[in-house]
Amino acid sequence: MNELDIAKQLFENQENIILIYAFNATGKTRLSVAYKNFTKNENEGKHIGIYYNAFSEDLFVWENDEEGGNENIRLNILFSNLSQFHSYFDEKDVEEKLAIYNPKFKFKFNQHENPEEGIESVSFFIDEEKQTPIKISRGEERIFVWCFFLTLFEVDAWASSQDAHFFIDDPVSSLDEHNIFITAESIFELIEEHYLKKRIVITTHHIGLFSILFDKLKKGEKSGRYNKLTKPFILTSKEGNLTLNSLNNEVFLFHLHLMQTIDTATKTELFAYHFVLLRQLLENISSFLGVGRIKYTLEQIGVEKVDEAMEIVNSLSHKNVYRLQFNKMAGAEEAVFREIFQKIQDKYRFIY
Repeated sequence: MNELDIAKQLFENQENIILIYAFNATGKTRLSVAYKNFTKNENEGKHIGIYYNAFSEDLFVWENDEEGGNENIRLNILFSNLSQFHSYFDEKDVEEKLAIYNPKFKFKFNQHENPEEGIESVSFFIDEEKQTPIKISRGEERIFVWCFFLTLFEVDAWASSQDAHFFIDDPVSSLDEHNIFITAESIFELIEEHYLKKRIVITTHHIGLFSILFDKLKKGEKSGRYNKLTKPFILTSKEGNLTLNSLNNEVFLFHLHLMQTIDTATKTELFAYHFVLLRQLLENISSFLGVGRIKYTLEQIGVEKVDEAMEIVNSLSHKNVYRLQFNKMAGAEEAVFREIFQKIQDKYRFIY
């Protein structure tokens, strides 16, 4: 199946809350675009939903003001079909969304001369009186953009047109674990407010975000409201062919999913990016053991040359390896990979 087939499958689901887990580079952003195109085609070419994805984040571009010595540094907002809705909210509305993140910065909107063009840029500062412009960190920027869209989601102007669904694709890039937890809370609040009125599709590569939402919606204190209206899936890709597997009411155990994926790879073909998955598995086990260091787990499972194995795992589990996913493992690397995976199986005997 391709992204459009999956989009159609999602569209035909009856549940209002759809939660999808997928590894990085599986095609989540392309799926959000396919869902937008499919639903437009079903509605005479009209948008019927709102989207938060990589394209949304790309609307925000830093103007570093190099010529002016960074004195007027600001975050520009590129004009889009969303700009017409900027006039429906102000700084205080975004500040309310930001408050749970306890931001260290202040900000102000710089409007276009023509109000119909919306907000031109955002200036950030620390000192509210002097308002000396600063550049915020990548993580802070991601949080700001996410809260900007959370505010945009709740603009009343959507009520007459694009009110069929929200599609949220991975709002947790560049965030630390604490802020990922807060973001999960903000998504849950959005679900609580809108799940009876519109469909909400959430895709993520982050197991923590997926697990928190899965538990809240399927097993948590308030899950009685959401359980029957929630459909969790795992999206996988093999040789460009996408598959959407329903989790139904099963317990989602990430380490078993990783074990199954890696086991399949060892029986077919191993690529460099599989070290990323192996590292995630080691981190998962280390966390369970309460140490948080994968070296400890390598020692526990009996890897003979721990330092050498650590060096290979570290060098090949960088996130950029995803860009090199078609690179096959070298012989020595594959031997280390197979040794670690076999020893995990021998030690813990996971059933998957």
